[in-house]
Amino acid sequence: MRMIGAIFAALCVIGVTAVAALAQQPPAAPKAAPPAAAPTGPAAHYALLPVNERIAIQSDLIWAGDFNGTASGDFGDRSVAAVRAFQKRSNSRDTGILNPQERVALAAAGKAAQERVGWRLVTDSVTGARLGLPGKLTPQTAAAKGGTRWFASQGTIQVETFRVIDPGTTLPALFDRHKKEPERKVEYSLLRPDFFVVSGLQGLKKFYTRATLGNGEVRGMTVMYDQSLHPTMEPVVIAMSSAFTAFPVVAPVASAPAARRKVEYASGVVLSGAGHIVTDRQAIEACTTLVVAGIGDAERVAEADDLALLRVHGAPDVMPLTLASGDATELALRGIADPQLQGGGSAVTQLAARLSGQALAPSPPLGFAGAAALDAQGRLAGIVSLKPPAVVAGPPPVASQAALIPADAIRKLLAANNVAPATAAPGDAKASVVRVICVRK
Repeated sequence: MRMIGAIFAALCVIGVTAVAALAQQPPAAPKAAPPAAAPTGPAAHYALLPVNERIAIQSDLIWAGDFNGTASGDFGDRSVAAVRAFQKRSNSRDTGILNPQERVALAAAGKAAQERVGWRLVTDSVTGARLGLPGKLTPQTAAAKGGTRWFASQGTIQVETFRVIDPGTTLPALFDRHKKEPERKVEYSLLRPDFFVVSGLQGLKKFYTRATLGNGEVRGMTVMYDQSLHPTMEPVVIAMSSAFTAFPVVAPVASAPAARRKVEYASGVVLSGAGHIVTDRQAIEACTTLVVAGIGDAERVAEADDLALLRVHGAPDVMPLTLASGDATELALRGIADPQLQGGGSAVTQLAARLSGQALAPSPPLGFAGAAALDAQGRLAGIVSLKPPAVVAGPPPVASQAALIPADAIRKLLAANNVAPATAAPGDAKASVVRVICVRK
């Protein structure tokens, strides 16, 4: 018994010593996580393709009617399933991997679908957002509240952009507001920290709204169309969702003289009862003929800096505007947009703009060069100057780099030419804004 007790005591001492030694050892290093499994099957094939090619394949799948996701380049199970669907419809083996002949056929299908609807990418001059449009389905254009509207003449389809810059506006609040629009039955909605999507029925039409938060404002678009057009419009709306870029990054380009149009439309502001009109000098450069719509030929009286002073004789019922004496940053722009932007019309429209230094944002559409910029009292704070746009093929070009020519500069031009500015209380600015037509050789 004594021997057993001694042995037991010795084992206890050894055990305690071992435990103490273990306690003094540094903790073992955590085991490294096993490496992520490499993609296999079709996913591995597409992972090797450049991202631009993956995006192009997804875009073609959208137009072919096989993919209802975003063309982002992230080629997951849904994208592979869309490839299989296209292959099945084409009577090919549904491997999920496009062979060269199938890729050519898919690209041709996508291009044909785009051509049927007149697909084009545009930058909205009011909101600054970039979006895709079915030009053949929405050939008409008009100003909208906070944006631009493209629509079919029968009202069956319309696309409208919007921009919200009200202080205190939050994305969740705007999301709820769009869900609760009158007559809307929401079938799908998604809210994320920087964007939201709402779609469903509004009255007898289907609608889709997408909006993005950035730089302290929200930019978005809403598409509405008759339910009978759903087979045609479903891939178009999906493509529009993928193409919508609320805050596009504009790459700097080398400056070059801009080509000028043979006929250019601008706005002008009547400043005297004798028919004196002020407009943007750049808009009427190299004109062989100047006409004020609805009145007649205009005489070029003088120029100074970016201003041009015109005069029409025998002008019926012109209503001059009074000049403002103070500074204002929140302005109302009154002008006449280019006829191509309003279906050949000549309506005077009003847009809100903010002045920062001498720059105006957002930039108004073509035709607003020489437009009136009004303060809160309806007095003329200045006129709009627009950098002449380059002429390109396709839709009307977008005006850019808008600036304000202030009232003081206008006052100096009038004084230098012995023209007395109007002193009466401001009237309706709509009656003081005219369209100036410049014809070049």
